[in-house]
Amino acid sequence: MINLASRDILHGWGKFVFTGIGLGLLIGVTLTMAGVYRGMVDDARVLIENAGADLWVVQQDTLGPYAEPSSVHDDVARDLLGLPDIRETGNVTYLTMQIRHNLKDTRVMVVGFEPGKPGEPGYLIDGHPVMRPHYDALADIKTGFNVGDRITIRRHQYTVVGLTRRMVSSSGDPMIFIPLKDAQEMQFLKDNDALVNERARTAANPAFNRPGVPGLLEAIQSSQTSSHFVNAVLVRTTPGMEQDVAAQIVRWKHLQAYTKIQMDEILVARLIATSAKQIFMFLVILSIVSAAIVAFIIYSMTMNKVREIAVLKLIGATNRTISGMILQQALALGVIGFMVGKLSATLWAPLFPKYVLLLPDDAIKGFILVLLMCAIASTFAIRAALRIDPATAIGG
Repeated sequence: MINLASRDILHGWGKFVFTGIGLGLLIGVTLTMAGVYRGMVDDARVLIENAGADLWVVQQDTLGPYAEPSSVHDDVARDLLGLPDIRETGNVTYLTMQIRHNLKDTRVMVVGFEPGKPGEPGYLIDGHPVMRPHYDALADIKTGFNVGDRITIRRHQYTVVGLTRRMVSSSGDPMIFIPLKDAQEMQFLKDNDALVNERARTAANPAFNRPGVPGLLEAIQSSQTSSHFVNAVLVRTTPGMEQDVAAQIVRWKHLQAYTKIQMDEILVARLIATSAKQIFMFLVILSIVSAAIVAFIIYSMTMNKVREIAVLKLIGATNRTISGMILQQALALGVIGFMVGKLSATLWAPLFPKYVLLLPDDAIKGFILVLLMCAIASTFAIRAALRIDPATAIGG
């Protein structure tokens, strides 16, 4: 009686294996969806770690440069050095945009940074750091660029002098690092045609040509051709003093300062929250569909063996033996499905445009859930088998 399940599986192994493969592909999609969520969280936390900062100082009443627009004067970095327990500051800008290279569009986050200060990539896998004050760039390998490539960003050409790895935005876009002055010009300055139109509009405004306001028109026009704004100031503090320094900045500088823990909460708990709920709904739907497939397959296999089960009952097989046979078949189907699913997810994960992080803990939990799902799904077939009349074996 112990080998009833294995003998039945061997009798129709083709159908059983192909069913397991189909279920496995569905499980593979489920594991991949979980990996996409894990990848989103990892991208957000990698972004925080790669900044190399203890505090993010941004515009007052904003959530920081990754969640919403922020604009502060670049001389704030110098002013903050006068506060106690601040070791180092660095200005940064962030701008997500589309760039074109070799007839291919690539969505990237362009980061303006000051070499040797917070915000600079912590390591390179090829090339060298930015050496010139203008037109050098560092690129993440996910962009597909190589050292020596010349790329056009807005009106200027940049030479890729170094490559980084896992330098991505919270949405998974690869980063390109350029000197701060170039990034400020790119983000905050207007193009030539817009400047000409703006100057003409300003000069024609009677409010700026009144007597008694000398130099006002010139000052406005000068501000249109220069930029001294950044999106955030990254701060390194004395270890353990982040909260105290942040409180001082908020109180005395009228700016907002976030610690690593707070920035993690903003990115993961707020920005990714909606995506997480959506992915969770997909996981629930896929789990229900998988359970329904297992229940239908096991029920069909059981109903195709009505006469055989009746014979087993007739010769003295207990309900426990028959239930065990059906449960073993369901669990075997789950094991095959999970193995196929895990292999499939591992193979196609690198092909996804976003980072898919498959954790061993998630695989273990997934395996347990698959077996539990198969066990629950088998109850429908078990109930149907236990209702079979042994007389069916004689009357057939």
